[in-house]
Amino acid sequence: MIAPTNGDIRAMERLHVKAWPAFETANIGGWLWRCSGGGSQRANSVSTVDFTGDDPDAALDEAKARYRAKGVRSQFHTFGLTQPLGLPERLRARGYREGEATLTLFKSPEPGVVPADIEQTDAPTPDWRAVYLGAITESRRAVNARILDTIPGPRAFFACRPDGRVISTALSVTGFGAAVVECVATAVEARRQGGAEAVLRALEGWAHAQGVAAIGLQVVATNTPALALYQRLGFVQGAANRFWVRD
Repeated sequence: MIAPTNGDIRAMERLHVKAWPAFETANIGGWLWRCSGGGSQRANSVSTVDFTGDDPDAALDEAKARYRAKGVRSQFHTFGLTQPLGLPERLRARGYREGEATLTLFKSPEPGVVPADIEQTDAPTPDWRAVYLGAITESRRAVNARILDTIPGPRAFFACRPDGRVISTALSVTGFGAAVVECVATAVEARRQGGAEAVLRALEGWAHAQGVAAIGLQVVATNTPALALYQRLGFVQGAANRFWVRD
């Protein structure tokens, strides 16, 4: 696809927020304060897509106070179009350290033939859960398992199930004229067997049928194997993102 516009980037960031809902939220001058416990960074950080307030320092103080009241560290999530401008510098000056960096990738969805070993469902099956939850860190499993029960629609869960067993998973949620890719995982013993590519191609076909203009995903910037797969499938970079942590 052609390079995504600023509007595309903002829409995709809003969709990422929608697709992975936190258990507790609060509006702080347009920012979305999120808290869920466990190790999920997105569900435990402040989303900075919008800012409608007139005092960023007061908003930073409120966010920090809310996290302190929960007994957890304060976290923010920024991206290239974070509001207000200069927020990363404000965070750094307040003692926040740069955490994990991710990239937002985009692609225009195309129709395709769904492989026979792909299973599409409206909710995660036990086998789907086992593969996805088994692929993430232990600190994230309990919370992410609960978040899976709250995923909003329109949505679709995809599993690659050759020989009757799930080897790869993916999830897609639509909104804001786009579709987002989540929960791409492959069982350790089934890696390099094409399962991830199969579920992504099936997901792309589903997204095309939903009439969206773009599909997007966020990947850890240092995850070279995943980046190679996504680039091979035609995804292009649209934004760089960063988590900020204050212990």
